[in-house]
Amino acid sequence: MVIMGSNMAEAHPVGFQWVMEAKARGARVIHIDPRFTRTSALADQHVTLRAGTDIAFLGGVINYILSNNLDFREYVQAYTNAPFLLDEQYQDTEDLDGLFSGYDPRTAAYDASSWSYESIEVEQRPGRRAKEESAPYRHGASGPDVEGYADEIAADPTLEHPRCVFQVLKRHFARYTPEMVEQICGVPQNLFLDVCHAWTANSGRERTAGLVYSVGWTQHSVGAQYIRAGSIIQLLLGNIGRPGGGIYALRGHASIQGSTDIPTLFNLLPGYLPMPDTTHESLAAYLHDICSRNRKGFWNNADAYMISLLKEYWGEAATAENDYCFDYLPRINGDHGTYRTAMDMIDGKVFGYFLLGQNPAVGSAHGRLQRLGMANLDWLVVRDLTMIESATFWKDGPEIETGEIVTERCRTEVFFFPAASHVEKSGTFTQTQRMLQWRDQAVEPAGDQRSELWFFLHLGRRLKERLAGSADERDRPILDLAWDYRTEGDEPSAADVLRHINGIDLRTGRAVSGYPDLKADGSTSCGCWIYSGVYADEINQARRRKSRFEQGPYEAEWGWTWPLNRRVLYNRASADPQGRPWSERKALIWWDEQRSEWTGLDTPDFEKNKPPAYRPPHGATGPEALRGDDPFIMMSDGKGWLFAPAGLADGPLPTHYEPHESPMRNVLYGQQGNPVRKVYGRPDNPSNPAPPEGHSEVFPYVFTAARLTEHHTAGGMSRQLPYLSELQPELFVEVSPELAAERGLRHLDWGHVITSRTAVEARVVVTDRMAPLRVDGRIVHQVWMPYHWGHTGLTTGDVVNDLIGVVVDPNVFIQESKVLTCDVRPGRRPRGPALLDYIQDYRRRAGITPETGTRIVTAGEGNKPAHTEPGPPEGPQ
Repeated sequence: MVIMGSNMAEAHPVGFQWVMEAKARGARVIHIDPRFTRTSALADQHVTLRAGTDIAFLGGVINYILSNNLDFREYVQAYTNAPFLLDEQYQDTEDLDGLFSGYDPRTAAYDASSWSYESIEVEQRPGRRAKEESAPYRHGASGPDVEGYADEIAADPTLEHPRCVFQVLKRHFARYTPEMVEQICGVPQNLFLDVCHAWTANSGRERTAGLVYSVGWTQHSVGAQYIRAGSIIQLLLGNIGRPGGGIYALRGHASIQGSTDIPTLFNLLPGYLPMPDTTHESLAAYLHDICSRNRKGFWNNADAYMISLLKEYWGEAATAENDYCFDYLPRINGDHGTYRTAMDMIDGKVFGYFLLGQNPAVGSAHGRLQRLGMANLDWLVVRDLTMIESATFWKDGPEIETGEIVTERCRTEVFFFPAASHVEKSGTFTQTQRMLQWRDQAVEPAGDQRSELWFFLHLGRRLKERLAGSADERDRPILDLAWDYRTEGDEPSAADVLRHINGIDLRTGRAVSGYPDLKADGSTSCGCWIYSGVYADEINQARRRKSRFEQGPYEAEWGWTWPLNRRVLYNRASADPQGRPWSERKALIWWDEQRSEWTGLDTPDFEKNKPPAYRPPHGATGPEALRGDDPFIMMSDGKGWLFAPAGLADGPLPTHYEPHESPMRNVLYGQQGNPVRKVYGRPDNPSNPAPPEGHSEVFPYVFTAARLTEHHTAGGMSRQLPYLSELQPELFVEVSPELAAERGLRHLDWGHVITSRTAVEARVVVTDRMAPLRVDGRIVHQVWMPYHWGHTGLTTGDVVNDLIGVVVDPNVFIQESKVLTCDVRPGRRPRGPALLDYIQDYRRRAGITPETGTRIVTAGEGNKPAHTEPGPPEGPQ
């Protein structure tokens, strides 16, 4: 097992138990991370690399596989798009000095039409709108939406054609040699090659290797491409859809997976259905856009998923005649993400805000920006277990001391609602494995604490009562809501809500058995199509708790996993094209010739009675167009994508770019950083300079942050508890002995870390866990801090996230908070207005302006535009 971008033992200790059990049975565990952690201590091997260079390392692994013919060739030829030929117009980063074809420097977006397959006619598609709406995030359950892939795609099964994906992949990664990995990442060649050998030796027909990642990969300006690079390795080695293989996206909270499946995101509806935008004037236009014709796979049935969702929302009011109330849905017209929203608060465009399960004053990047935004609201609703910093910033936040917020003049009215904890309510959570597990209420909530279901059910009821009798058309979406969930006293029944999420056959009133039962004619309702089946047979499948000693290895009756209780996604790939297990030792599902069905240890992720030899008739689309050997049933061509011909904002292949803030020049390309990243160039969101800009030596060190086992995320739960506060009583910063000597830092004395946003103070921990690296002929020091402290609780400290600016991945709008640059100095930071003067002096010496970091195109000749926006005066209006 390879663990990258994750401190699994520390951040996911319960899940890490199973890694240790596998290790005890002979599995080799490799941990690749900038810092030696509790995971490293328990792994067989730890490899230190420079933060923000994982794609260079992974690209080196890909190059090692391809250069030494170590790919699982039968798997790659049959189940990936390796044989498919690309359009002649496609140009790679090797041709364009770090850019792909189709780049527009004015919009910092790609037209991806040249990335398509040779045989597919594709119109030009400028990517600015898709980038502004974070459109790639919508592919979580479907794969990118591309027309024409149900037809035969031009291919070379021998993988020799120079324009086939396999050869393009080889050329793209050819320069990612062990020498280049050492030069970029600081990883000695012998260590790198040892990882390559272990990974490839434990993959193939008889063996599989798993890959684990967490927010150490996602929280980067190229985060989506980190995961793509890992996916390419796992596809090349035949580790997708097979037992012991796969990619494990670890979730740092009990229902992070659930909050994206049934989303709290501006651009998604439940089940990764896209939120309509301003181009969708009707349901037909929307469905035409998301259910493009002439493509393979089950996403072609998205009309049934969408109409069933509208029926769940608006019940009898939703009819075919009124487009099932499609016009009641809002339309997005750009970036409405959390960071854009905070900036809009400062700019006076947002007047009210609900905070539930979030503490942005501590837990979000650029905490100062968050607090100044909230200080410019009319009203703020906070639901939490304790009085967190986001509820009290107006009287005790850091900006009170600096004078940027004056309590008596702060306009924000805060409404605090005490929340029930997870043991005080019934319901489900969805964890890393996509598993819904039911929790029974253990105790009654104290005082005024209430569940989320209670809060929103009664808020909806009060809104409907307040609007009763209104003739205003804009009130119809609330008045027509099907708000009829069963209650137990005044508490909504969580089981009834789950049943509605599962879906109901409106003709019989019975729960549907799964998403294949959903219809596009308005006869079914369903709150989230991927969860359909969790209440099959009118049984709460999530509440099953059959002992693992009483069932098979995949424990199908412990909880329920979407979709349709499949524990391994795309498990058709665990059998060869003829339907036989690649290995009896690694058998998962297989084709039973006598019974003419797929069977095995898991629920087959394939049509049960479609034989391996099936070939679709001419003109077939949707599921009918899937061949018997097309295991990736949600993809538009039925294959695993080594090359992404559509769907990503920043390129069809992962490419090493330096982080937005880096002390190093990109040695691979003239293009320094991700050319499509969103930088939000504003006076209140400064960036540290990075090459080729000057003065990067003012912030010479690499900074990264992570979590501790003893504290929970922003600390709202853990800093209130004496025993956890005693275990980790104070904020600290880890530095190497060499850096401590360079900067005059002493173990357990005070020190402070500085960026262009602010400075934070902490106790210094001098440790060889943070080893200096030799990178491109120079020594690079890295600094690490945990991020759990704020100004409330039994133990308090500066907000580490205040150090971080807002720069985001263009695919999913996640912030680059795992790597930036900084300075470190001994002693405590200045206080009050002196802190602002101190930071201003650093900005002056570094030449920082609102345009620093915003000229994101560095390849080629000529002046490139700065991606800035009008900046308001700093502080609330």
